[in-house]
Amino acid sequence: MDAQLKNALAEGLVDALGFVAGGLAGGLLARLVGADFMTEQGWGTASMIGILLVGLGAGLGKTLARKLLRRNPPTKT
Repeated sequence: MDAQLKNALAEGLVDALGFVAGGLAGGLLARLVGADFMTEQGWGTASMIGILLVGLGAGLGKTLARKLLRRNPPTKT
């Protein structure tokens, strides 16, 4: 397996893990503030806030994971 393919697979895996972890964190935050969209009936304000928090968490998680992946490794002297 060449280096370019390994880098692409690592980036995809890190993106997916960051997305899922961020989404879970956003869902927990939504539940903490009382905007749990899974238990609400209909499309009320609480449901919309909960969905927004999950989406924001997923996006931020993916961004943070990608920044951590692209961080420069320490150089040997």
